[in-house]
Amino acid sequence: MIAFLREIYKAVGRRMNPLLTTWPLLLGMGILMLGAGLLSTLLGLRATLEGFPTPITGLVMSGYYVGYLAGTLLAPRGLRQVGHVRVFAALAALASVAALAFASWVHPLPWAFVRFLTGVCFAGIYVVAESWLNHRASRSNRGRLLAVYMLVLYVGLGAAQFLLLVSSPQSETPFMLVSALISLAMVPIVASAQPTPEPAAPRHVQYRELYQYSPLAVVAVAISGMISSIIFSMGPVYSRLSGAGTRGVAEFMAVSIFAAVLTQYPVGRLSDRMDRRTVIAGACMVATLVALTIEVFAPHPRWLFLLLAGLFSGSALTLYSLAVSHINDKLEASQMVAASSRLLLINGMAAATGPTIAGSLMAVFGPRAYFGTLGTLTATLALYDLWRKIRRSPVPASLKGPFINSQQIAIAGVDPAPLAGVEDLDPVPRYPLKTVKEAPSSP
Repeated sequence: MIAFLREIYKAVGRRMNPLLTTWPLLLGMGILMLGAGLLSTLLGLRATLEGFPTPITGLVMSGYYVGYLAGTLLAPRGLRQVGHVRVFAALAALASVAALAFASWVHPLPWAFVRFLTGVCFAGIYVVAESWLNHRASRSNRGRLLAVYMLVLYVGLGAAQFLLLVSSPQSETPFMLVSALISLAMVPIVASAQPTPEPAAPRHVQYRELYQYSPLAVVAVAISGMISSIIFSMGPVYSRLSGAGTRGVAEFMAVSIFAAVLTQYPVGRLSDRMDRRTVIAGACMVATLVALTIEVFAPHPRWLFLLLAGLFSGSALTLYSLAVSHINDKLEASQMVAASSRLLLINGMAAATGPTIAGSLMAVFGPRAYFGTLGTLTATLALYDLWRKIRRSPVPASLKGPFINSQQIAIAGVDPAPLAGVEDLDPVPRYPLKTVKEAPSSP
C-alpha cells in the first residue's frame, strides 16, 4: 500500500509545477552558493594579504579544479550505492569542515590539499543537483526549470561577494560563516520528504567522436574553462594587487558575476536565430576589444572600469553555453548526456591550468597580465572560430535545437548541460556525423 501511494505521489508530482517538487533542492543550492562564492573570493584575497607569491596562489586555486575532476568521476558511483540525500549530506559536511581547515592552517601546502578536497565535494554536490533536476524535468518544463536553477546559482554567487564586508578577511570569522552556510544548505535537502530520483546511464561517447562532430565546440569548451577559472579564482587577486580594498574586491567580483546573468538570455536568443559560430566569434571579439581597452587606456574612472569588467565577463562567460548548444545541434538525443559529461571533463581539465598560467604571468608582468591573459584567450578562440567557419558549413536552421543556458560557473563547477539530454527527448538524429562535409585539409 505504501509503495502504491508512493508511485501515485511520483506520478502527480511530475505533472505539478516542477518548482513545487524541487524547491528544497533550489533553496539548498542557493544557500550553498553563498558559501561557495564567499569561499573562493575570500581565499584569493586572503592569499594576497598573507603575501603568497602570485604563482603559488594560482597553483593553490587550481587545486579546486583537479578535485572537481575527481568529484565528477566519483560522485555517480556514490549515487548508485547510497542515494542522493546521503551523498549530498556527506559531501556538504566535508566541505563545511574544509572551510574551517582553511582558517586553521594558513599556508599554501595545506591550502592546496584542502582546496582539492573542496573541489571533490562541490563537484559531487552538483552531480546530485543535476541528477535531481533531470528526474524532475520534462520536455515541457525543462527550459523554465533550468532558467530558475541558473538564476538561483548566479544570485547566490553574486550576493556572496558582499559577505566579504561582514568581517575582516584576515580573521577566522568569514571562514566560520562559510562553514555555517554550507552546513545550513543541508537542512532543506535532508528534511525534504520527497522521493529522490534514480540515476540513468547515458550512452557512451568518445572524445575523438566529439571532436569530429565539432572541433570548435571542444576547443571553445576548453578555452571557456580557462577563462572562467581565471575570472573566479584570480579575479580577487588581480583586484587586490591593483590597489582595491575589500569593498573594491567585492564590487569587482559581483559585477563580473551579475553581468553574466544579464547576457545569457539575449546572447542565447541571438544564437538561435543565426550561426552559433558567428555569435561565438562576436562574443570573443567584444571581450578581446574590452580587455585591450582596459590594458591600453588605463587607468579608468572606477565606474568605467567596472562597466568594462562587466562587459568582458558578460561576453566571455557565455562561451560555454554557446559551445554546448552548438555541439548539441549535431548530436542525437541519446548522446547528449554522455557528451555533456565529456565536455564537463574537458572544461575542468582546462580550468585547472587557468589560475596557474595567469598567476605566473601576473608575477612577471604585474596585475595587467590578468586582462592580458584573458584577452589573448578570447582572441585565440575568435581566430580559430573564423578558421572553422571557412572549413565547415553551418548547421541548417531546420536542425538547430534551442539554446542551452548551461553557463559553467567555474567557482562552483556547475554544468547543468545534462538537463538537455534526459531520456524523454525525442530520439531523432539532428546532425549525423556522416552528413558533415568538411573542406579538404590545407597542407
